[in-house]
Amino acid sequence: MPLSTRGSDTVSGLTTTEAARRLAEHGPNEITADRRVPLWARVSAQLRDPLITVLLAAVALTLAIGDRPDAVVIALVVTVNTAVGVAQEVRAESAVAALSRLSSPVTRVLRDGGQRTVPSTEVVPGDVVALAEGDIVPADALLTEAAALLLDESMLTGESLPVAKAVGAGRPSDGTVRAGTVVLRGRALAVVTATGSESALGRIAALLRPRPEPTPLQRRLAGLGRILAAVAVGLCAVVFLLGLLRHQPPGEMAVAAISLAVAAVPESLPAVVTLALALGARRMAARHAVVRRLPAVETLGSVTVLATDKTGTLTQGRMVVERLWTPHSAATVTGLGYGPTGEVHLDGAPDGEVRALLTATALCNDAALHPPADGDGEWRALGDPTEAALLTAAGKAGLDHERLRADLPRVAETPFDSSRKRMSTVHRRPDGAPLLCLKGAPEAVLDPAVLAEPPELLERARHAAAGLAAEGFRVLAVADRRLDHLPDPPGEAEHGLRLLGLTALADPPKPSAAGTLAACRRAGILPILVTGDHPATARALAVRIGLLEPSAGPEAVVTGQPLATGAVTDPTRTRVFARTDPRQKLDIVQAWRARGAVTAMTGDGVNDGPALRQADIGVAMGRRGSEVARQAADLVLADDELATVVSAVEEGRRVYDNIRRFLVYGLAGGAAEILVMLAGPLFGLALPLRAGQILWINLLTHGLTGVAMGAEPVSPGAMSRPPRPPHQHILGAGVWQRVLLLGLVVAAAALGAAVWARDGGRPWQSVLFLALLAAQLGTVLGLRERLLTRANPFLPASVLASAALGAAALYVPFLRDVLGTQPLSWSDLAAPAVAGLAGLAAARLRKQTL
Repeated sequence: MPLSTRGSDTVSGLTTTEAARRLAEHGPNEITADRRVPLWARVSAQLRDPLITVLLAAVALTLAIGDRPDAVVIALVVTVNTAVGVAQEVRAESAVAALSRLSSPVTRVLRDGGQRTVPSTEVVPGDVVALAEGDIVPADALLTEAAALLLDESMLTGESLPVAKAVGAGRPSDGTVRAGTVVLRGRALAVVTATGSESALGRIAALLRPRPEPTPLQRRLAGLGRILAAVAVGLCAVVFLLGLLRHQPPGEMAVAAISLAVAAVPESLPAVVTLALALGARRMAARHAVVRRLPAVETLGSVTVLATDKTGTLTQGRMVVERLWTPHSAATVTGLGYGPTGEVHLDGAPDGEVRALLTATALCNDAALHPPADGDGEWRALGDPTEAALLTAAGKAGLDHERLRADLPRVAETPFDSSRKRMSTVHRRPDGAPLLCLKGAPEAVLDPAVLAEPPELLERARHAAAGLAAEGFRVLAVADRRLDHLPDPPGEAEHGLRLLGLTALADPPKPSAAGTLAACRRAGILPILVTGDHPATARALAVRIGLLEPSAGPEAVVTGQPLATGAVTDPTRTRVFARTDPRQKLDIVQAWRARGAVTAMTGDGVNDGPALRQADIGVAMGRRGSEVARQAADLVLADDELATVVSAVEEGRRVYDNIRRFLVYGLAGGAAEILVMLAGPLFGLALPLRAGQILWINLLTHGLTGVAMGAEPVSPGAMSRPPRPPHQHILGAGVWQRVLLLGLVVAAAALGAAVWARDGGRPWQSVLFLALLAAQLGTVLGLRERLLTRANPFLPASVLASAALGAAALYVPFLRDVLGTQPLSWSDLAAPAVAGLAGLAAARLRKQTL
């Protein structure tokens, strides 16, 4: 709630002593960021992973039985995985800190009867602050004086149009200013009512604090990890107890049980997934989508609902004159931005009428346009964006506003205010006679008390203005009058004017907006529009980009008030929301998540921050977006193009497909290793493989080849199929059946090679070791979407490298000593080669899109 202004003196301000007392009472005018998670807590969280826990137990058991080589290998795997996970987590959570940077670094306040400059952090409730053009409002405040005050509140409200403020305005909000907004025009004095966490920015910061929930991939992998850990522990216990029942030595059975646990646990799964996501993030960055939180890479591929902001996201984020209406016809204006690029296309209108209309708008105007600087190619506007758009339209008609102002210098003016809803300026013509130019809201100008026009013309003009407004345009009426003498005050001459016409302005959609939303629908993603702008503006844009049918009425747009009061029982039935505040945007996202949807939210303003953080994936604009939006988001679009989201979704689906492909490969190999360890003794192979040998196989198969699988190209038709069901198990849709089948084939091939070697008096354990490795490497090649594609040469290269490192385990003395292997002759290598071909054939026979 706003703090009291009692005790404030609006003439002399607070005393220095009183300001210090209030600063001590209320604290500095800043928003405190969340505490960072300490490093030890991050490491602890990594070590609590079920898969890592099993491996830590294996380290303890191997040390207990004196098997130091295996203990060293297992501990090395745990260390590498933990280091990679912690490195990816150490990212600054600075969304709340960015809020404080929005406040102006210094503020002018009245203290001890005079004006002085103080740091904005020292502003306290009751301070009288002085505001002027270009200032950032340091805190929430109540206006006591205001002259032609115009504020940009888009970062807080999403409202694309500047907001006029005045003392004693009809609505309470029109007489207040809020922290973080920008003064576009005018000056004011205001008494501070709320600072820090009690201000508008502070309340948004409170919504930013809840930490996001795990992503769909994290939830799926966590569940899989628990299952695999339980399987590993269960198998260990069963094997150990069966061995004791057969009166086997406890030490030997402990080694067998540990080996089985190592076989059951895909210990490199966390690292491989992290590296696959990192590769995806790198590819996204090349496509202008910068990932701030690594799991967001996969989350994009699972998105089912895209909630997008309007201003700056779907639209250009700047006003443009698109239509002109004159008493005798109309015209359309082309071109985007503030540059003079574009044309005025006449629809039967006399050129003189259009030029007269645009001349008046250029003269009755306080904005300025600046040509491109530093080769960036963009014109810049200073002042009211609406007035800047009017200057731009005049330039497109061939009018030089600087020359106009020189030829017709301003000699008097009556500023715009919220009660009159119009402004007028008086200019000296070359013959010395005054010329009055006026523009304003249609209801304030199309009035017989203002215009000396016949009733039928006024009625036609009102009808035209209403039609343009219904299409979502901001409409201004323009008039002029030649005077005999300079009026005093100038406002006394605002009668008997000639109607020049109407201007229709809009914040137009980006060229890619309609195509992007259509692509989303083809991919099974439902787009919805959530904005703080006017309902008519939101509806008009939704129709233009194909989000609503042209026949959709005003009822198709739901505003924030019914949402806040609970009148809208099911927000998920609506596709366009208008006049929403940060809390309501958050409610919309949460309503979809409660239905099980995977949500993405795009935006660029401070008001979008809470929803960006709460959504499964938050997407912020990188150029125009506020720092708050960028820091709260998981993904930042470097080019501010919504079309980049489609590219990022495709990349996300590619990553998810490749992770599923790796799981088939990795779990099939693990299943094969378990079958080898369980079935080996039945074929007379007492301890088929040692724990260190299994880990070496897993490092080679899951390491280089696992990373290479993450670089596989996107599957054809990836963007023509619906997203994965949010609750589908990561091994669903036939994956686990395929894992078992491939596991059986790989195990059978490896055991067959071992039995052949044993019967021939060859070093059967080394043959088994190499055959199991070869069969898995054959499987990874067989799982490719296109076997001979050149799109990812790293995969066949990694298979060759892994095969070479597997051979090194047999022929390099140091590795032989650590792993307990023996060298093989050339004839002994035939069986592992056959096992590799068996794995390749089995994977190709059951090839399918994962």
